[in-house]
Amino acid sequence: MANLPGAIKGLYPETLSPEQLEKLRGFKIQTRITNEKYLRTHKEVALLISGFFREMFLKRPEDIQEFAADYFTDPRLPNKIHMQLIKEKKAA
Repeated sequence: MANLPGAIKGLYPETLSPEQLEKLRGFKIQTRITNEKYLRTHKEVALLISGFFREMFLKRPEDIQEFAADYFTDPRLPNKIHMQLIKEKKAA
């Protein structure tokens, strides 16, 4: 195994035992399941992300990081998301 600059020995999958690899695999699966459950119960996350992408593709900003900072710190954003959640509940 090649030594990488600044690498800490033991942090690469090829250095894990079969038991450790199985635990890591189980942890990754459980993390994905937990994340999926969270996203399904928090519709506002999907609204935030889709709204951001929609605005980004419409406006096509030169500086995406600045655009993202402005988008997510807009004081009107919580109200926009709240209104979209209400609209979705009425449509359901």
